[in-house]
Amino acid sequence: MNQFKIAVVVGSLRKDSFNRQLAQALVRLAPADFVCEFIDIGNLPLYNQDADAQPSDAVLAFKAKIQAANGLLFVTPEYNRSIPGVLKNALDQGSRPYGQNVWAGLPAGVLGISIGAIGTALAQQHLRNVLTFLDVPTLQQPEIFLQHKDGFFDADGNIGPASKDFLQNWVNRYADWVRKHQK
Repeated sequence: MNQFKIAVVVGSLRKDSFNRQLAQALVRLAPADFVCEFIDIGNLPLYNQDADAQPSDAVLAFKAKIQAANGLLFVTPEYNRSIPGVLKNALDQGSRPYGQNVWAGLPAGVLGISIGAIGTALAQQHLRNVLTFLDVPTLQQPEIFLQHKDGFFDADGNIGPASKDFLQNWVNRYADWVRKHQK
């Protein structure tokens, strides 16, 4: 059986963030042939072009994990109507130096959750703009703009019954997207 390695990138550093909880719950909905690895972005130094010639060990390890992946799953909060700085930094680290973009060609899914009514719609749009430039084919439909409310997650951290079928459908579409874009 072929296995698909999925690099899961959470745009929040907070251990118990809603987006980390969402990512963990989504991984449980993934097909059996999907192996998901959470990629730490909190240990990356701020991108500095002066370091391109000798990247840190953290950057090299990060880039190696992305290069080993068959797909990307971005789960991000929205900070000030955009993506968190830590996520933008990870995207920059993975795309530099020029001509060494580890993101290129990897199929991606983008979603997030917030207490706000529009979820993370603006952060997702900004992230999609960056991913387009980085040559990352991104699943466009269905879009997922989730509002966190009581009962969204059950006591075990799974997706609650009101949203489970909707998110299982998204995960299934994402899995098909990843399979379609394998080289």
